[in-house]
Amino acid sequence: MNAVTTQPRRPPRRYRVANAWWTVPAVLYLVLFFVTPMLTNAWRSTGSPAAAGARGIWENYAVLVTDPFYFGVLRETILVAVIVTLVCILLGYPLAYFMVRKAGRWKGLILFCLIAPLLTSVVMRAFGWRVLFANRGLMNSVLIDWGLLERPVNLVNHPVSVYVALIQILLPFMVLSISSVLQAIPRNLEEAARMLGASKLRAFFHVTLPLSVEGIITGAILVFVLCNGNFVAALLLGGNSVKTLPLLIYQQFNLTQDTSFAGAMGNVLLVIALLGLWAQSKFARKQGG
Repeated sequence: MNAVTTQPRRPPRRYRVANAWWTVPAVLYLVLFFVTPMLTNAWRSTGSPAAAGARGIWENYAVLVTDPFYFGVLRETILVAVIVTLVCILLGYPLAYFMVRKAGRWKGLILFCLIAPLLTSVVMRAFGWRVLFANRGLMNSVLIDWGLLERPVNLVNHPVSVYVALIQILLPFMVLSISSVLQAIPRNLEEAARMLGASKLRAFFHVTLPLSVEGIITGAILVFVLCNGNFVAALLLGGNSVKTLPLLIYQQFNLTQDTSFAGAMGNVLLVIALLGLWAQSKFARKQGG
């Protein structure tokens, strides 16, 4: 009887942390292009002597809160972001649900139609909406042909055009966030609810919708933060009908040259974005716990 030959067991491979020097390029990149600009902007916003139009250390921020005009712009900025986010949820969830559960072989085409606009410049898409909303554009022509209008309406310099452009620009982020979560929900959970006597509608509201809340929250935070920082739609389509902080920052840098006040407004937008990310992380920890 031949003896069974066994291979000697190899000792477990030891892994060690890579040399800390490998992190130097990434750290330098973050310090030069992320931390340094943020600190410079924070220093500029306090009205330092090196800043143009120097004021007191907190005067720029006090103006944003106490001045009725600037506080109204801040309120309108948040209001626009909230409205766009809610509309994106209402439009994006049915589209994401259809793409994941009902589209079948058309899922790839729907996904391509969602991602394709992201490959185009936001400026080009805004100009495209200008063409559609022009006095002799497609929108006015359709409304006149249907008898809803007697003469063309200047929709380019109207808040409607700003909202429509923002929704079109940001809707893919909502759909992709929700669809990724819906994809991970097992269908047998809905089938089990149906077998226990629940209708399709009840199974959706008691099973699918609660399990997909994480995708809704993630998409809402993304849309809200990106909408707060978007100024192209208001600049090219609003005609001063919609005033937001990003638009005022653009004007402060290019027209009045008051970089100190512009820096303060930029920091306010940054705080709003950080609050949104904090809310998302808190919700994620709550879901995980």
